Amino acid sequence: MNPLEVNVGSVTLKSPVILASGTCNFGRELSEYYDLSVLGGLSSKGLTIKPRQGNEGCRVAECASGMLNSVGLQNPGVDYFIEHELDYMRSLDTGVIVNVAGHSFEDYCDMVRKLDPYREKIDALEINLSCPNVKEGCMSIGSEPSQVKRIVSALRELTDLPLWIKLTPNVTDITAPAKAAQEGGADAIVLINTLLGMRINIKTRRPVVQNNTGGYSGPAVMPVAIRMVSECSRVLDIPIVGCGGIMTAEDVIEFMIAGASAVEVGTASLIHPEAGLKITNDLKQYCEDNNIELRSLTGTLELW
Repeated sequence: MNPLEVNVGSVTLKSPVILASGTCNFGRELSEYYDLSVLGGLSSKGLTIKPRQGNEGCRVAECASGMLNSVGLQNPGVDYFIEHELDYMRSLDTGVIVNVAGHSFEDYCDMVRKLDPYREKIDALEINLSCPNVKEGCMSIGSEPSQVKRIVSALRELTDLPLWIKLTPNVTDITAPAKAAQEGGADAIVLINTLLGMRINIKTRRPVVQNNTGGYSGPAVMPVAIRMVSECSRVLDIPIVGCGGIMTAEDVIEFMIAGASAVEVGTASLIHPEAGLKITNDLKQYCEDNNIELRSLTGTLELW
């Protein structure tokens, strides 16, 4: 038995470590650094119906203990992905999670209709209802529980593929949209996407990124993510994929104790391209040292 093997609902992963959307593209670049088959999976670049060039001007700003990004969903479009990238991702011998983004209810439905015929090559669809770095669209959908339930219910009717719903943390009560997603038929919840933030150039007195605001990620957001995973794990009956600030194997373990069945690693790979490999190897060593299967940690948090 592989001690790192985990299940996210019906999806079996050889490791809980998934590379987060937007930080590994479709795997081609990082595959030059290490064998990606050691990972649990890759979440593709966020895809839209039509190709997007992304936001103009400066799109990344360094922050204390993290970074601000305002890339704006730059991607080649879903048709290009299906023709040129999906088979490559499948060839990497790891989980294939396709990240689906949109600007309207119809966009999400059209995307799922296009991807469903390729269900044999896809392990899960990660429905991104939480983009903080585009001027309109998915974050407004993901912050309103009634809209979350409406869109998840509609997508559930279009596909049997597992639906992982990625939610925005920029809400007052994260459990409300999470429960709405579950009621709509979600198979898992992904928590959290980036926090909405801003940096200012004190010389020009303008925001550093041209979109004014962007998504704040990195180690500083991890306590917020852990809290939200813990809150949702106590009210949901479906699995949680945790993400936000994971840099080490110890961080992964903390997320799993809080209630995550698997995790996504993002900013760490931008700091060091082999971060996913090191975290995986360290998790193996942890399991050997403690004679446990990693999945046994999920949801073992005891609150005071």
